[in-house]
Amino acid sequence: MKQPNSSLRADSDEEPPDFDALTPIDELVSGERTRDDFFDAVLGLNEPATAGEVADHAGHGVDAAREYLTWFERLGVVTKVTDSPATYERNNSYLRWRRVQRLQQEYTAEELLDQLRTATETADSYAAEFDAAAPDKVSITDHAAATDQSVEAVWETLTAWRTARRRIDILEQAITAADATDQQSAV
Repeated sequence: MKQPNSSLRADSDEEPPDFDALTPIDELVSGERTRDDFFDAVLGLNEPATAGEVADHAGHGVDAAREYLTWFERLGVVTKVTDSPATYERNNSYLRWRRVQRLQQEYTAEELLDQLRTATETADSYAAEFDAAAPDKVSITDHAAATDQSVEAVWETLTAWRTARRRIDILEQAITAADATDQQSAV
């Protein structure tokens, strides 16, 4: 084996470095890849945000945020709301489309139908429990008082009902889109 250049070798009287005093690598490197940091930051947006705000959420620089936001806009992940200053918001339609695509890739039509059946039964049981057609038709405080439940308990149940209804919508969309794809490929 070749010996390193003499200028790169430590002198015999030098102290070796204190490796225990160095910052651990997991503290220096955080998150996944930069793109994922920005993607997570964008998913967390609840209102339009500037590149600087997205950069803060992602833990990266503003210039990188501008580049990723421009790219995400081209992909449809975000939409530009204003130009000066440029603000962006999460594109919920894209996220819905992405969820539908994932469901179609991960499950067969029969499995999607089973999930739809389960979600529908859940939503129907909530409708019967509240004697209402939709969660928005229920007064949280009135129902809590009438059933001797806490406001928090009623709110949690209504939230679960809303979640079940959103799941039904997404499952229906996945099944409908899968049917359309099957019909097109049969032609």
